[in-house]
Amino acid sequence: MKADYKHLIHIKSHDELALYELIPDPVWIFDLDKHGWWWGNEPALKFWGLSHLDELINKDLSEDTQGARDRTAQTFELAAKNGLTIDPWTTYPEGAPKSVYIKHRAVLVGPKRHRAIIAYINEQVNLGEIPENLLLVEAMRYTTVMVTSFTFKGEIVIENPAATEAYKHINPKQLPDDQSAFSARFADPKEGRSRLKKAIKNKGGRWTHQMRTSKGLRKHTLDIRITRHPLSGDFLILMTEYDVTQLHDSLDKARDAQDELRKMAHYDAVTGIPSLNYLLQHAPNYLAKAERGRQRVAVMFIDLDGFKAINDTWGHDLGDRVLREIAQRLSGILREADQIARIGGDEFVILVDDIHNENSVTTVSEKIIHQLEGKMTIKDASFPPIQVEVSASIGIALFPDHGRNLEQLIKVADKAMYHVKKSGKDNYYLEKNTDSDFDKK
Repeated sequence: MKADYKHLIHIKSHDELALYELIPDPVWIFDLDKHGWWWGNEPALKFWGLSHLDELINKDLSEDTQGARDRTAQTFELAAKNGLTIDPWTTYPEGAPKSVYIKHRAVLVGPKRHRAIIAYINEQVNLGEIPENLLLVEAMRYTTVMVTSFTFKGEIVIENPAATEAYKHINPKQLPDDQSAFSARFADPKEGRSRLKKAIKNKGGRWTHQMRTSKGLRKHTLDIRITRHPLSGDFLILMTEYDVTQLHDSLDKARDAQDELRKMAHYDAVTGIPSLNYLLQHAPNYLAKAERGRQRVAVMFIDLDGFKAINDTWGHDLGDRVLREIAQRLSGILREADQIARIGGDEFVILVDDIHNENSVTTVSEKIIHQLEGKMTIKDASFPPIQVEVSASIGIALFPDHGRNLEQLIKVADKAMYHVKKSGKDNYYLEKNTDSDFDKK
């Protein structure tokens, strides 16, 4: 979102600055858009060890670091939002460091309305006697971590430039009555109000929320502590925000990749129905449930008749389309409790529970054969409609009659399927041999 600077004073030329020459303290105007000085009064020239205004305007700042440029931009945004900033800066007139307190106001300058800050040296200090304070202040200003102090009502007391930059689009003076500067940062302000109350009640904590930043919605981990104002002693909220969007995006991608791998391992890539791996993983629970309910389960081994000729004649792309069509047809006749899987090539396995007698198996088998009767029209954008004929040879085994696990049952059903193949195909056969005493229980 582009910031609106219409509320800022526009200084069109140096002619408007005559009164600033009367100020005994150094005052200068820094042009952010060209990254250089736009004007300075006589005390400012002396501060920088210069004789003429042109020397200040033409001063070479090409070696300034990006951090210095960012800090200047952040100071402008903070001054544009709050009207005035007062903070310590370390300047380098004639190459020597000098620490001063500077007031900044945001303005627009020149015919092109460049962003600029008017700097007033408010007080010269000697932070060199306590360098750790200076280092701490500099660290807070240059860090990309957002740090803000709030009152318990959610009003900003002070924030570092990173926080100012992240929330420069939020004007605390223009917020609705039910929002504070704290809650307005949240994608859901109601969530922000709740978080403020809980942070005060719990005396701090760490949470991750979706925040409404100048870069759009971002995930921030909020580290909130209770502190006190060093002058008034009032209790304050100190909130440190870490942008963890990239980390969460990476974790989401990793989870998606894991889900995709699981899908590839458990679902057939051609038809989209479960694979043999899926069936082997879930069959123990499936069969155990049937045994607890004293129910039979039919395991149907289906081998397609005529499918090899389709692949040989039309190619594997059309063959895959035929497999998808057959998988849809077979899935359509099954109940929700039944399970289908493609176990490879043109072979499918179906588990049908609640089998009471041979007629139950016969009914499902005849439905399958009926679904594949006649010519099948395959339509696809990559080729004209093609008619193919496919039938099914179905071998059937029963749990627990023919085995106590899926591997045993598939082996028996496979043997029964070959009995159909040898007998003319397009039919089903239920293996008769059983040593189960299931009916006697």
